[in-house]
Amino acid sequence: MIDNIPIKQRLHITFGKYDALIYTGNLDIAKLWERVLRRAGLPILYSEGFNPRPRIALASALPLGISSECEILDVSLREIIPLDGLADRLTATSPAGLRIFAISEVPVRSPTLTQHIRSAEYRVTLDTDTNLSTLQDRIARLLASDHFAQERERKGKPVTVNARNLINDVRLDADGSLILHLSTGDQGNLRPDELIRALELDDHYLTIHRYRLHMTMP
Repeated sequence: MIDNIPIKQRLHITFGKYDALIYTGNLDIAKLWERVLRRAGLPILYSEGFNPRPRIALASALPLGISSECEILDVSLREIIPLDGLADRLTATSPAGLRIFAISEVPVRSPTLTQHIRSAEYRVTLDTDTNLSTLQDRIARLLASDHFAQERERKGKPVTVNARNLINDVRLDADGSLILHLSTGDQGNLRPDELIRALELDDHYLTIHRYRLHMTMP
């Protein structure tokens, strides 16, 4: 944190993205949140300089087309406000598809959320005609392997790396949904669509929903 910035209060807002909002990118979600906070009358803290920016940050980027119930927004305020009734105030100024689940206060000098995000869990809803037995065999082979190819770009050139350590778990749930537990954040990131493609499910899934973020907090 910067000593000369007078942060009086920091909030973590847990929210969800649903409906058409899942096709809004992360930069636009941040801008949307700025409008929501301003319309609700929150005393947002802005950075100094010629191009002041709101002191807000998303915990983890969410790929387009994925719904979620566990996104977190870090908000710095220049005044202390009560939390009672705040969720209702924000909901009243929020667009359709943005749902607020929890608001908590954190120490003003807490490290950024992005430093502590480690992994995320996703639920993939599959077509009813998906052959679950065949899929289970593919999952078993994937987990038994010590290699998973991931395409990345380094210094403007495409490279292939082994991202097997970014796969924490892949399993079928009791209802036939596919559960993916993948690393995300500063330590490495693996998108769910990369696993879906590897499991040959491009034409057999309906939705992807992120339902849990794992993090280490001091």
